[in-house]
Amino acid sequence: MAGLFEGLDPIGEGLFQAIELIVTLDPAVMEITARSLIITFSAVLLGSLISLPIGAAIAFKEFPGRKSVINLVQTMYAVPTVVVGLVVFLFIRRTGPFGALGLLFTPGGMIIGQTILVLPIIIGLTISALIAVDTTIRDTIISLGATKVQFFFSVLKEARFAIVAAVAMAFGRAISEVGAAIIIGGNIQASSFWSSTRILTTAITLETGRGDIALSIALGIILLSIALVVNVLMNLVQQR
Repeated sequence: MAGLFEGLDPIGEGLFQAIELIVTLDPAVMEITARSLIITFSAVLLGSLISLPIGAAIAFKEFPGRKSVINLVQTMYAVPTVVVGLVVFLFIRRTGPFGALGLLFTPGGMIIGQTILVLPIIIGLTISALIAVDTTIRDTIISLGATKVQFFFSVLKEARFAIVAAVAMAFGRAISEVGAAIIIGGNIQASSFWSSTRILTTAITLETGRGDIALSIALGIILLSIALVVNVLMNLVQQR
């Protein structure tokens, strides 16, 4: 029993040091956190701009194979992040089709990877949200002479709470992934903020392997806190 409590001492010390790193706004911790948020917010914003029109088109247009497309999109919810990372890596590596753009091991490349990762989630949940809008409401909007664009934004407004939930879920998926980030970004710590690709999840993986438990715990606390804040904001929006 004594050995058990002795084994907990390093954890307690690491937790104390982690809190100290957060409270004192340690530059390394703040830089990694800022980079993670910038990359994830950019990916979710880009993914939303792409996914919402596609989701609406699938939801309201009848075409051959529509159900198969929806099933495929929903299947992609669970696509492994390492697979996404591998596919993007093959396209943006130096000898790949887009190698000339120099996106490998850059934040830009990581944004592309996370964008692809969140696309199926936002598209699929947008389809579900828009289909769930009452048919009477949709018919009323059309009868009032709304254009296609006006119809899209009107129905989107009716389904806004479900859409917000979809975006929040996509954000959680993106900020917590590690496989694609390591493959595409390389977990590089450079002298410049924009040349570095170390984010919360990859840094936790690296620092845990190095034995820097305090930094790993600090980054883990921040990651959980971000997830909590997003969840609380999502609940507040849905309750309005």
